[in-house]
Amino acid sequence: MLDETLLDSPEGLAEADHRALLRGAAEAGARVRTAARHATEAGVGDLKPDGRPRAVLIAGPGAAATQTADLLGTLAGAGSPVTRLAPTGVAPAAGALRWELPGWAGSVDLLLIATPDGTEPGLSLLSEQAYRRGLTVVAVAPAGTPLAESVSGSHGLFVPMAVAPYDHDEPLAASAPGVLWALFTPLLALLDRTGLLTAPPDALQKVADRLDAVAERCGPAVLTYSNAAKTLAAELADALPVVWTEGVSAGPAGRRFAAALAELSGTPAVVAELPEALAAHSALLAGPLAAGADPDDFFRDRVEEPPALHARVVLLRDRPLGGLTAAPAARELALTHDTPISELEPEEGGELETLAELIAVTDFAAVYLALASAPR
Repeated sequence: MLDETLLDSPEGLAEADHRALLRGAAEAGARVRTAARHATEAGVGDLKPDGRPRAVLIAGPGAAATQTADLLGTLAGAGSPVTRLAPTGVAPAAGALRWELPGWAGSVDLLLIATPDGTEPGLSLLSEQAYRRGLTVVAVAPAGTPLAESVSGSHGLFVPMAVAPYDHDEPLAASAPGVLWALFTPLLALLDRTGLLTAPPDALQKVADRLDAVAERCGPAVLTYSNAAKTLAAELADALPVVWTEGVSAGPAGRRFAAALAELSGTPAVVAELPEALAAHSALLAGPLAAGADPDDFFRDRVEEPPALHARVVLLRDRPLGGLTAAPAARELALTHDTPISELEPEEGGELETLAELIAVTDFAAVYLALASAPR
């Protein structure tokens, strides 16, 4: 059950936030600036690539690496395919994971390694394997780790991860806001130099400014009635989020939101892109999870029994391709099945700015839901 009184208590939220998730969300803009500076100091801005890589491979553990690959692949488009190398192993522990290069990878390809840990022997072995096969290797990880030594020793480019002092207080959540931006930002700057996407220094500065603006609007001191993130968290209490996205940038933001809900608050969610989401989830909205599917039972104990779980559509919208939109059809489908709908749409700006806003608002919402629904 969600403790809605906690949402409007900054002191209570701070006391419940043992993993500094809210602080990470609030300081996302500062993390982008620090990460961009680290990339510059590592020499990313001075690179003069001979041309675009044939393919970009990304390796790293957990949701942060998966989401980084998803975001970069979306922004790069079809210029060079961006592929995440999924690890194998008997457990998610750093020492148990292993990565392998595909057989076709060679000197015309680029390997990116992104990890908030850096002690994974499998990533060091991957870096050495890539060096032997002629791939260019770039890694973002905490400084002073075995991976940093391995990449530097293999003539790769190492960028120190932008870390905060509180990152070491508790084990880092893979979906923590600070982790994503610390890994994602240097790789944005790198792929800008290769010509795969457009992310010059001024664009990264605008991303940081947009993240700061969201933190002002969605921070813990802002009351629920005027706070989009707190409102969304309250709306998703005891609901199954059905996340529909529209627009190129909204897709990875929706997938990250679903992953963050699962990891941070234990809330399951389903996600799909419009217009195909309307066909994919129409049976779900018409089934037992529909708001009208479970008429109020007169004999139900309203004190002891929790309310039935029902779907709630969350529509994340960015600029759809060609100006065509399926949003009216989405609203009509939800209304037809008595399913409530929440909508988020960023303010005008560049592609990176609008993407950053969607990620930031949903990150705050996932954190608020996790803190307000945690057992006391």
